[in-house]
Formats: sequence, structure tokens, C-alpha cells
Amino acid sequence: MLNSLWLSHFTAASCLGHGLTPTLAALRAQKSGLAPCAFETVTDLATYIGEVAGIDEAPLPASLGEYECRNNRLAYLGLQQDGFNAAVESAIARHGRRRVGVLLGTSTSGILQTEQAYRRRDPATGALPDDFHYRTTHNTYSVADFVRTVFNLEGPAVVVSTACSSSAKVFASAARMIAAGVIDAAIVGGVDSLCLTTLYGFNSLELLSSEPCRPYDTDRNGLSIGEAAAFILLQRPAASLDADAVLLLGAGESSDAHHMSSPHPEGLGARMAMEAALRTAGLQPADIDYINLHGTATPSNDAAEGRAVAALFGDTVPCSSTKGATGHTLGAAGGLEAIIGALALQRGFLPGGANTRCVDPDIPIQYLTANQQRAPRRVLSNSFGFGGTNCSLILGRAQ
Repeated sequence: MLNSLWLSHFTAASCLGHGLTPTLAALRAQKSGLAPCAFETVTDLATYIGEVAGIDEAPLPASLGEYECRNNRLAYLGLQQDGFNAAVESAIARHGRRRVGVLLGTSTSGILQTEQAYRRRDPATGALPDDFHYRTTHNTYSVADFVRTVFNLEGPAVVVSTACSSSAKVFASAARMIAAGVIDAAIVGGVDSLCLTTLYGFNSLELLSSEPCRPYDTDRNGLSIGEAAAFILLQRPAASLDADAVLLLGAGESSDAHHMSSPHPEGLGARMAMEAALRTAGLQPADIDYINLHGTATPSNDAAEGRAVAALFGDTVPCSSTKGATGHTLGAAGGLEAIIGALALQRGFLPGGANTRCVDPDIPIQYLTANQQRAPRRVLSNSFGFGGTNCSLILGRAQ
């Protein structure tokens, strides 16, 4: 059993906007932030992306200059929203700098900085430019080091990089650290930013859609890449909680290792993760009121996840994927979608999936194409990564 933890503060930046207010407004309006790809030097990919506005116009403060890259700029933007910065400082004052951990997920980190540096190699020697700092930019650990430095923290700092489950798995890691008495609070979530490697890589796998992605649609034909920063301050519950407080009730992880990039066709690892989340929360399938699906809009992913959900929950639990609104934010998806689940719990609605027009009849689940004004008590959020590394989280209102 997992001891419940409190999501005391959280914030997100994505193509839906900067902070919780525009994010919630877009979800309520079922508005998608996806737009035709015009990123960087990309001119030959007919696809849609979820780009966060204003990142290039927001350089880091001079004191943090060695961390300068798109991924860390996105992280810094996220930290300044919704009073999150002040909430962390309050936690530091209460627990101490060594007792607040940083556990973040990312997939590509600051690889765009390396891509740009390669354009400026010395023509004679091939050497990379002197102002390129791999350790504080491209290095996967960079974003945790950056956040740790921003707050002058002295506790554990960890990056999980398990593809699209990265920023869901950090919740489980933080819960274990808190239970072991290593830390008293943790900054969890994830940051993943657009880069050429991601766009051309998924294109080479023939997984990009030429239109805004349509999860669980009969005619779904691929995903839309997005970017996001999602931060959550995770702590033991306070003695007295507000009615809209959100708790982490359970976390389940699995690794089916079925294939490098394809999910197990029957969703074996997905089902194992969901079952483990229910077990750690001490809940039954009937106790879940809404499922935020991984739902990437690729034919095989949605079919496999749908089979796993149907086998465990039948068609009685409302489900949707919010990637039609945000795009697939890769290493940040788990954190972003946990925040969307928290908003659903606090604001009493179930988000319908944007862009999906005709739900695939071969996937026997209750897929929402429109919002429902229902107040869920408990939601489950799925995040499944390449290589069969899977994580499901269960969030609930404080009762």
C-alpha cells in the first residue's frame, strides 16, 4: 500500500498556455493547441505540433547562463507560474534544503542545443564551439540540476528517462524516497521540449500524423509532437486539507519489454501497471471514475491500451486522451496529464478528447468525445513508454 501524498501545488505550460488558468479554459472549451509545424529549420514535414509560445523570447537570468537551452528555458517558465516558486520556498523553509528532492522526467532534454552547436563546428577541425556546454544542456540530468540550482537545494536530484512514462514514474520514485525518510517533499513532474531529433525520428518511424492527432478515432493515423513543463510539489498530507485537495493514492509500474517501439498487442504491460496502481491504492476497478488514457493516436498504441482497459474496467468507466489538445509531450506527458487529472478532480468535469470524430468501434471502452460535468472522486492516468516501460497513477480528492 502507498501512503497517500498531497499534490500541494502544481503548474503546467504547454501549447494550451502558460499556467493552470489557460490550461483549464482550453480543456473546458475542448480547444486544441496544435498547429502546423514551423519549428526551427523544419520545412519538409507535413505535421502538426504543440509548441509552447514565448520560449525563445525568455532567456535565462545571467546567473543561470550556463544552463541556457530551450529545455531549461521552458522549465524556468514553468517554475514562475501559479505561485509554484513561492510554494517551493515555503517547503524549503519548513523542511530544509536537504529535505526537498527534485525528481523529474525528460526524454530528449536539451538536445536541440547540441543540434544547433553542430551547425557551428569549426570547419577545419570539426570541434564544437567553446560556448557549448553538454553537461548543463544536452545531458539528461541537466533539467534536475537546473531546478536544484534555481532553488539552491541540497537534497537528492534525479532524472528518470524512460521515454513517455518518465514524468509519471517520478511520482513513484518520490513516494518511495518519502516513505524511506530520505526526503520530506519533492518537486516532481517533467520537461520536454521540441527538437529536430524528435520530429525527424518519429517521422522515420512513420508515426507522425499529417493533421492534428485524433486519439481512438477510427481513422487515427499518427501522433502530434508537443512540448511541456509540468511541476508538482509532492508532500505528506497536512493535518487539515481543503475540500479540493488532491492526493496521490496509488502508482503502478511495469516493464513488458515487448518491443523497442511497439506496445504489447494485448496491452500486457499496460494492464500490469494499472493493476499495480489499484493494488497500491487499495482500490478496485469500480472505484475509478475517469481514466486519462495514454492515447497517442497511433493505430497500434490505442488498440493495445484499449484492450487492456476493456479487460480490466469493461466499458463502464469514462475515458479520454487529452493528447488531441496538447500533443504528445513525451517525457513531460505523465506530469502534464496528472495535472489535467487533478484539475478534473478539483473542477468537477471529465475532459472529452479533442479532434476525435468517430470513436473506433473495435475498441470497447467508454470514450468521451465531449466534456461531462461530473465530479470524479478518483482518476487514473496512464503513461506508457517505448520499450514497454509503463506507469499508471491514481489521484483522488481528499475525503
